[in-house]
Amino acid sequence: MRRWALLVAALYGLILVVLTVPFLLLTFYGSVFGSNGMLSAIAEAAAVFLEWPYWIWVAVMVICQLALLSVPVRVASRRPVTHSALWPTILVAGLMMGILVAAAYVSIDEFVFQSEGELWISKTGLAMGLAIWGAWTFVFRRATMTGSPADVVTRQCRLLFKGSILELLIAVPTHIIARQRDYCCAGFMTFIGLTMGTAVMLFAFGPALFYLFADRWRRLHPERDGNSG
Repeated sequence: MRRWALLVAALYGLILVVLTVPFLLLTFYGSVFGSNGMLSAIAEAAAVFLEWPYWIWVAVMVICQLALLSVPVRVASRRPVTHSALWPTILVAGLMMGILVAAAYVSIDEFVFQSEGELWISKTGLAMGLAIWGAWTFVFRRATMTGSPADVVTRQCRLLFKGSILELLIAVPTHIIARQRDYCCAGFMTFIGLTMGTAVMLFAFGPALFYLFADRWRRLHPERDGNSG
């Protein structure tokens, strides 16, 4: 079961990487990229793969996906889920909620004030994200007291999916409007909103995909069911 979790996390990371260039072109073609044609735009967008902050972001998201899968792995392996084992899932689910709120905030700020990523905006968004992280961690922790571990993870993923949809409903129109403006780096903050909303939406599908793999494994190896790990 751990191997299936690793596979799901690897697929998640691969999807993030594969979507990077198309996503950049979709959001910035004609402004940042594309002045010398499509091939030039692709090469310019692909330059992001040479930036170390990009790979740190991908690695963090993959590690968080693995943490979210820690409880499903125990449930599928029929191992007891202790209170300490719930914490990684609780913390990363709360973190993703905080990221969504912070991303929505910077998108709205650029839309209203045409901000270009000033330091105080970044600090305010970070503080808001941390506060929401703590609040949702508390909510998810309370949920573990009344529901089964599998139900808690399902609820977390459902809320993350709904939250990402709501965040994208903010980020998409604000980005479209910001792109029409003529100040430097127009649409950069709303691009962050689009990126994080999409990444969290895909993130929320991890446990469901893991359970599909686990169910398929059981069908193929019924004699080894219960001895996986």
